[in-house]
Amino acid sequence: MTFASKLSDMFGLDGKTALVTGASSGIGEHAARLFGLAGCNVVLTARRLEKVRSIASELESDGASSIGFEMDVNDRGSVERAVATATERFGSIDILLNNAGIARTERFLEMSEQQWKEVIDTNLSGVWRVGQIAGRLMVQQPEGGCIINIASILGMAVQRRQANYSSAKSAVIQLTRTMALELGTKGVRINAIAPGYFLTDINQEFLTSDVGREYLGSLFPGRAGTLDELDGVLLLLAAQAGSYINGSVITVDGGTLLAGV
Repeated sequence: MTFASKLSDMFGLDGKTALVTGASSGIGEHAARLFGLAGCNVVLTARRLEKVRSIASELESDGASSIGFEMDVNDRGSVERAVATATERFGSIDILLNNAGIARTERFLEMSEQQWKEVIDTNLSGVWRVGQIAGRLMVQQPEGGCIINIASILGMAVQRRQANYSSAKSAVIQLTRTMALELGTKGVRINAIAPGYFLTDINQEFLTSDVGREYLGSLFPGRAGTLDELDGVLLLLAAQAGSYINGSVITVDGGTLLAGV
C-alpha cells in the first residue's frame, strides 16, 4: 500500500452520507462542498430552500450525489422529514454536521426575552434535537455514525454582548460530551469543533466594519481564518482517521484563546 492510498483510506468518505444543517452559507455550505469532494452523498438542509437546492445542483454537476432539503432545526417534524428523506434516498446517515446557528447581539441588561430564546432555541436546542433524531437512527446502523457539533471559542471564553450565544455554545460543548459518553459504546462518535473568527453571514457585517477589523487586529493571530482552514479537522472527525476520537472539542482559532478574546 502506498502512502497516498493509505491517506485515501483514512480520510476518504466514499459512499458515506452526510447531512449538514445550516448548509445555505458559511461553515455549513463549505463543509457540504468538502464532503462532496471527499466522496460523500450530501444532504444540505436549511430554511432557505432555494439556496440549498442551488448548492446541491452545483455538487451534482461536480459528480457528487446531493439533495437540498428545507429544514428548521426548531421544528421536530421538519427534522424527522429531512432525516427520512435522506435515508430513503441514500440508505443511511453516516455523518451529521450540526452547524445551524444564529446570533442576536445585545448587552446583558438590554437583551430581550426574544433575543435570548431565539439563540438558545437554535444554537442549543436545535443541536440536541437534530442530534437525537439522527442519533436514534445511527445506533441502529451496522456501521454506526459520527456527529460533529459546531461550538465556538465563545463557549470557552466570554465576550460582551454575547450572553445568549456564549451560553448556548458552552452548553453545546457539555452536550457533546454527554452524547459521546452515552452513544460511544453504540458505534456513534460525537465531537465538537470550536471555531474562532471565520467570515460568515453571522459575523460579516461586524468583521468587515472598521471596528471589526480593528478588533481582529488586536487579537492573536491578527486575522480571521479562511474556511478551508477547517478542512483538516472536518475530515479528521468524519473519516476513519478519527475512529478513536470521541467526546473531544477541537479549537480552530489560530491561537486566539491563548491571548484571550
